Amino acid sequence: MSEIPRRTVLRGAAVASAAGAVSQAPWLLGGRTAQAAAAERDAGEPVTIRWLEEGGAGAAPGSTFGVPWPRGQHKEGRRFALTTEDGKDVPVQTWATAYWPDGTLKWTAHAAGAGLAGAGSYRLSPGEPAAPAEKLTVSESGGRITVDTGVIKTVIGGDGEHLVRSVTRGSTEIARAGRLVLLRQGKIDDDDRGSASWERFDGEISGAKVEQKGPVRAVVRIDGKHRRGRRSLLPFSVRLYFYAGADSFRMVHTITYDGDASKDFVRGLGVRFTVPMRDETYDRHIRIAGESEGFLTEAVKGITGLRRDPGAAVRTAQVKGEKLPDPATWDQRVTTRLHLIPTWGDHTLSQLSADGFTLRKRTKAGHGWITSGGGGRANGFGYVGGVSGGLSFGLRDFWERHPSQLDIRGAAGDAADVTLWLWSPEAQPMDLRFYHDGMGQDTYEEQLEGLQITYEDYEPGFGTPYGIARTSELMFWANAATPDAGTLVRQSAAVRTPPQLVAPPAQLHAAKVFGDWAPEDRSTEGKKTVEEHLDFLFSYYKGQVESRRWYGFWDHGDIMHTYDPDRHQWRYDVGGYAWDNSELSPDLWLWLGYLRSGRADIFRFAEHMTRHTGEVDVYHLGEWAGLGTRHGVQHYGCSAKQQRISTAAYRRYYYFLTADERVGDLMRSLVDSDETFLALDPLRKIRTEPYEPDRNALAIGLGTDWSGLAAAWLTEWERRGPQAEKARKRLLSTMRTIARMPNGFVTGEGLYDLDTGEFAEAEKKVGVSHLSAMFGQVEICSELIDLIDMPEFEKAWLQYCRLYGATPAEQQQECGAEFGNLILKQGHSRLTAYAATRLGDDQLAIRAWREFHTGDGYGPSLPWKAEKLTGPDVLNPAEEATWVDTNTTALYGLAAIQNLALIGDKLPG
Repeated sequence: MSEIPRRTVLRGAAVASAAGAVSQAPWLLGGRTAQAAAAERDAGEPVTIRWLEEGGAGAAPGSTFGVPWPRGQHKEGRRFALTTEDGKDVPVQTWATAYWPDGTLKWTAHAAGAGLAGAGSYRLSPGEPAAPAEKLTVSESGGRITVDTGVIKTVIGGDGEHLVRSVTRGSTEIARAGRLVLLRQGKIDDDDRGSASWERFDGEISGAKVEQKGPVRAVVRIDGKHRRGRRSLLPFSVRLYFYAGADSFRMVHTITYDGDASKDFVRGLGVRFTVPMRDETYDRHIRIAGESEGFLTEAVKGITGLRRDPGAAVRTAQVKGEKLPDPATWDQRVTTRLHLIPTWGDHTLSQLSADGFTLRKRTKAGHGWITSGGGGRANGFGYVGGVSGGLSFGLRDFWERHPSQLDIRGAAGDAADVTLWLWSPEAQPMDLRFYHDGMGQDTYEEQLEGLQITYEDYEPGFGTPYGIARTSELMFWANAATPDAGTLVRQSAAVRTPPQLVAPPAQLHAAKVFGDWAPEDRSTEGKKTVEEHLDFLFSYYKGQVESRRWYGFWDHGDIMHTYDPDRHQWRYDVGGYAWDNSELSPDLWLWLGYLRSGRADIFRFAEHMTRHTGEVDVYHLGEWAGLGTRHGVQHYGCSAKQQRISTAAYRRYYYFLTADERVGDLMRSLVDSDETFLALDPLRKIRTEPYEPDRNALAIGLGTDWSGLAAAWLTEWERRGPQAEKARKRLLSTMRTIARMPNGFVTGEGLYDLDTGEFAEAEKKVGVSHLSAMFGQVEICSELIDLIDMPEFEKAWLQYCRLYGATPAEQQQECGAEFGNLILKQGHSRLTAYAATRLGDDQLAIRAWREFHTGDGYGPSLPWKAEKLTGPDVLNPAEEATWVDTNTTALYGLAAIQNLALIGDKLPG
């Protein structure tokens, strides 16, 4: 059983031939001959591209989406055309985001702008793309970058404080002086005698770079730091996105925390624009979105509701935002007293929790505020301007990322300032201090004792936020006039849920990307039951996010780890049982769930998790840059800083589906993360033998550590990034030297040489952990084996897959020792299923389903339903399934999806 039939691993050229091809062309590696790689298959049928949610493009400027292709189908350089279902050309821009080892296209990204409106689906096929009607141009001069969409022109700064120097539409300047604002507070007032003072830092640009320049989409990246005097704080990276023919642009804004958590408290964090106010005050308008399609509709100088009526036509025009007739035509009792009507120049909407916002306004600074409204969850969208033009602005996930705020100041003067606060200055300051003092856990022994009681891996100095990041998304429209109500609703909706084009599950599956999964299948009672269980688990977590209020600037996108049935509450305050931080790969469960279903709600859930875990749970600065933090009460609190959380395996899906540049940055930054093992030993607390990190003999686990490195290397190689050749060599050399070990992956750990990228030869030993394969290793190994002809690697991985759930006697016979009392058998059933498929072994398939149904996870005898809870047992009405925990959910979901794909035909009735 230890031998692998040769037919299962040699799918093309022999290994020697493949190696020879690589020496001539690095991208030719794996399961095709050089002749087969050069011979392109038929282009195939056009791919139907649809909107993720119903509603089409709406007010969005465009959409960027990814499409995978079967190996060998399209050569590098293939051009693509996009049309509506009725044959109308839609301008599209295409670029490659990944290549198969034979050099053909694996993933392409496509940007479509003007022309999307009005169609529900599109056809993507090889061909010459249509040119956009409005030409998009990008030019650089005098340290500035100018982007002209054909409708608006934006001048971007390469230095100084102003990221956006100006936005004009035609000859009218709509906005200027786009800049970043940071408010710092030096201490927290913990008593009732407030004395803390604030100070303002302004964004200072260190450089700007054009990353893409059309013809449909342009991208400009701006980097810098917030500065006050000689001190800088919170580095930022901002990308601006433009589409041909658009009257708007998108901003993706990232900050990285580099302060001292004990004294650098963020009081406010915002993006600010100045909007010229040219029109008469009665022709200036404020629009602020509330919940759903609700709006506050105001004029700076309102003429409705007065004691004297200016005339019905005048009142109606002002409410609609239309230019008013000459005041000489109004009732003169109003006209002659216009100067006595207050001008309301300042407006604020503050969302300090997920459940409530307040609106207020005042005439100007130095005067009192009056309440103008309130509600539950604001959309985070507004407009300020007049009949000659104005700026619409919005912050995505506004109430979910509370405390947030929208400010309009000075609209009665020559110019208004608009600030979108990512952290509201009216909230309590951002407090990132560690939540306890260690409680006597000074030694590793004491810390391990603490782990036994609270499941928290504590270590002094490790609960630091230094280096964590957060990315936010904003939208801006340069309007030629005050938009009508319908346009404002569409713009607001585009901020809340940016319209996203996607390829259907059938295309994703046909391309054979992302390992082992298949479209949903309810064709038998057994399959239907498993599918219903998957539906229940996702719906349950979706509901828990809402009922438990898993929201907030730093928290949104994560879920909790373990439930406390006594308190009817997730263990949000108990050590390592609190925030999940990707423990056991819920990210992968969600993304595979989307791939096979095409469901928009699963996509958005996974999208938010990707945004969170890739930023907040990972260090981007300092000695731990490239490492993530294990689960805990605070996302950065646990002392376990490891590759298993930062792994690119969790980010690949979103990047290739959307071509998101920020997520691409996160994965690229991990290529050199093998260097982090010099800075921190993941097993420092539990090693029994002496060990000091050595550049040429680094102890690296073959499971959670190597899988994270391999994911980063594979992704960089596929993308042909700047370190692609290094990544390819590291990937191949580690695969080869793991396979060279007598027990392969079963060995558990190896000594790695940073200079050669190889593992040293190892003695025959056993070091199997229940965690080793559960952080993306299953998925990455499946992809690698499909990509690369390396029989010895496949043999080593299949040995691990076969033996994890085998009998102690089988383990002893093959490896020289038993594996011990292992858990997570249900999650590992997918390893057994993989071995069954690769080896054509029906007995392994039967064993896999037995492990799935009777292992230490969710069984068919569970109720598979939740009970409704109401007060006083819970704070808010909620559903409770006390048997659900996130570790088991993630592994059940992954095992169900992969087992159905691999051995679904062997599922017992």
